[in-house]
Amino acid sequence: MTLPRWTLVLALALIVVGLVAYLATGRQSVTALIPAFLGAPLLACALLARRDASRRWALGVASLLALLGLGGTASGVIKTARLVGGASVERPEAAVTPAVVAVACLAYVVLALRTFLRGRRRRASEAAA
Repeated sequence: MTLPRWTLVLALALIVVGLVAYLATGRQSVTALIPAFLGAPLLACALLARRDASRRWALGVASLLALLGLGGTASGVIKTARLVGGASVERPEAAVTPAVVAVACLAYVVLALRTFLRGRRRRASEAAA
């Protein structure tokens, strides 16, 4: 699967995670929608990346958004690890949701880096030939 499609998958997954978290918390907190708020611009990037003219910058922006998403939700991984370890965590859903976002964003960032490096190597070998 190509990086634009992975971007679309990540965007839709984050939107779904945000909506599920919002509904699971009884629609009490808009902050449960934060994954969806991250997924919406990623969806725009995925749609823009379908055109050759805007693919590189759209995927660059998507990678930056995923990196920011990872940084903003990394604390959820620690809280979820504590929860899994048997510790008591206030509002467990507020710990698990960011952890899910962090893992998804990390996977996307790694995939994007691999794709960008592969493309750079290919262009360098084509230029040398």
